Amino acid sequence: MRVGRIALVGRPNVGKSTLLNQLVGQKLSITSRRAQTTRVQVQGILTMPEVQMIFVDTPGFQQQYGGMLYRSMNRSVTDALGTVDQVVMVVEALRWTPADQAILLQIPAGIRPLLVINKVDRVASSERMIPYLQARQEETRFSAIFPVSALQRSCLDPLVRYLGQHLPEGPLQYEPDQVSDRTERFFVGEFIREQLFRQLGDELPYATAVMIDRYVQEERLIRIEATLLVDNPGQKAILIGQQGSRLKAIGTAARLQIEKFLESKVYLGLWVKVKSGWAEDGTLLKQLGHDF
Repeated sequence: MRVGRIALVGRPNVGKSTLLNQLVGQKLSITSRRAQTTRVQVQGILTMPEVQMIFVDTPGFQQQYGGMLYRSMNRSVTDALGTVDQVVMVVEALRWTPADQAILLQIPAGIRPLLVINKVDRVASSERMIPYLQARQEETRFSAIFPVSALQRSCLDPLVRYLGQHLPEGPLQYEPDQVSDRTERFFVGEFIREQLFRQLGDELPYATAVMIDRYVQEERLIRIEATLLVDNPGQKAILIGQQGSRLKAIGTAARLQIEKFLESKVYLGLWVKVKSGWAEDGTLLKQLGHDF
């Protein structure tokens, strides 16, 4: 049996979470068009005959922002790199930025990462990819290069075969039917947070956190109550919307996602609370799953 941990690393918004979801065949990491959607490590588990792959989706490594929250997110990346058997570096087709180079330098010298070039479906002509591929092949650190479209699930099968062939032998680490190490409660919070990114402006989702206050399995449904934390009263007003319209829309969309995931009818109650400086509160961040 070949078993191992595989880190997915890359700068923000290159499609790591979409790639994880497609590889394991289930939505585990939330996605949006905005960067930094993922805040903590999420493990996705793919078990096939003779192979178990444990994919670790990491937050996008970033150098732009400071603060305790973002330091925790970057540490999540570096911690993952020290505990895996393989590293998959994900980049965007036709783009190689200083941030990509910085991430490559973060990968320990003893590891030869595999390069996944994502979003090739957005390239109008395959001929445009030739010089880009040649430039990447000149970087001798990469063990292999796979152009893919995670969104369209294009060219993922050869990637999976390659990864499985290069894992060490060992016993199963998880039951064959397990798809993640995270709890249902964790995923509920993530589905709510995903709707904040999808339905709010460019800044507010980054100033918002989700805390699950109650998760109870009742006879006919699952009752969930959650608090949305914001920094100031102005953000609270925006999040609630006129006569509660925006909060209701967020709750409805999140509930539908949660019901699909849990395969159960769900009651979802949302409240908004002002907690200034929550992103610098180490105790609270640990409750939200961040390590320091």
